[in-house]
Amino acid sequence: MTAPHRVVSLLPSATEILFAIGAGDRVVAVTHECDHPRDDVARLPRVTSSALLTEGASSREIDTHIRRARHEGSSIYHLDEAVLTALQPDLIVTQELCEVCAVAYAQVQQAVRRLPADVPVVSLEPETLEDICATVAAVGEATGCGRRAAAVEASMRERVDVIRSLAPPEPRPRMACIEWTDPIFAAGHWVPEMVALAGAVDPLGTAGRPSVDIPWERVLEARPDVMVLMPCGFGLEHTLEIAKEVTSRPHFSELPCARSGRVVAVDGSSFFNRPGPRIVDGLEILAAATRALPGDMLPRGAAWVGANP
Repeated sequence: MTAPHRVVSLLPSATEILFAIGAGDRVVAVTHECDHPRDDVARLPRVTSSALLTEGASSREIDTHIRRARHEGSSIYHLDEAVLTALQPDLIVTQELCEVCAVAYAQVQQAVRRLPADVPVVSLEPETLEDICATVAAVGEATGCGRRAAAVEASMRERVDVIRSLAPPEPRPRMACIEWTDPIFAAGHWVPEMVALAGAVDPLGTAGRPSVDIPWERVLEARPDVMVLMPCGFGLEHTLEIAKEVTSRPHFSELPCARSGRVVAVDGSSFFNRPGPRIVDGLEILAAATRALPGDMLPRGAAWVGANP
């Protein structure tokens, strides 16, 4: 099979994988949310845009907009089919896992049917760390970059094994990972698995299952020793700005994590929400947070949040 030369990535994690495995020079377009590697993707055309007006909106307002759009059967992303057609792609990489994270798969299929040629579509559906590693190999096979992909996958697995080999704290701390701050969402899919590998216990999320909104009372009942704020799509600075949406909630100050000051904000967009190579950086952040005390240095992409709002 001839390796593709004009690849369109409709998923930020796919864009990261493509560049990591040496296929970046074949990428001809990305999404409006693709930002890594920054200098490489900055020059590429965008074939998507947000259908929601959420600039300056609160977390609650963004959630309301998304729920309303999904209830009405509307997409939350625009796909520019004219630009897609003009680019003449010979491979499209997308996903079905989450319609909030990228253009809906049905929308992509509809656009592909209108293309003049029969363009293959690779859909990435990782739900665990193992799946994420396998996804790297799958993109390598689809692009003819199998050797480089195998090296990236091996490096990821080696770093995971280093964390797995660390002796966990005794007792293991309860770690609450918050993927959205208002309403509260407990992180799912690969995050609870990452928490376990890091040496902690996740009392809220379920490994391999989607993130789910939960009442604040569930967090209070879980009494986490460590809390990690990782709102989907937000960088570290933005997460620090909205931390009060959690820390100002009733009885937050009574939680063990608040009393000890072990509340951590992270760059969720780069290291937790996207199932790509940098997910291992996220695992290393959780391993550090599992063992660190306020004042200790945290890895890049993480920072302590004051225990008081």
